[in-house]
Amino acid sequence: MTKSDLVTAIAEKAGIRKKDAEAALNAFIDVVTEALAKEEKVEIRGFGTFLMKERAPRVARNPRTGEKVEVPAKLSPAFKPGKDLKDATEKVIKGKKKRK
Repeated sequence: MTKSDLVTAIAEKAGIRKKDAEAALNAFIDVVTEALAKEEKVEIRGFGTFLMKERAPRVARNPRTGEKVEVPAKLSPAFKPGKDLKDATEKVIKGKKKRK
């Protein structure tokens, strides 16, 4: 699903204009981005939590030369799904396993 598909789905579900849905989605993205930039977490109960996770330093390889390169520790945005979202997606996954 692309951003424009998401805007259309939100507009239909909420019964609002696409323009308003797009403004709301853009505002949500901006607020989450600003919070993560301040290393705050954004928790939406039942849906999940957006947070910054520290990635440990590691040694990687340059695929062209095979040379080892040290990659320093860094913060990376992450999403941790909530219980309701996990439960909803497990039902979908179990349904697909039964069809196989």
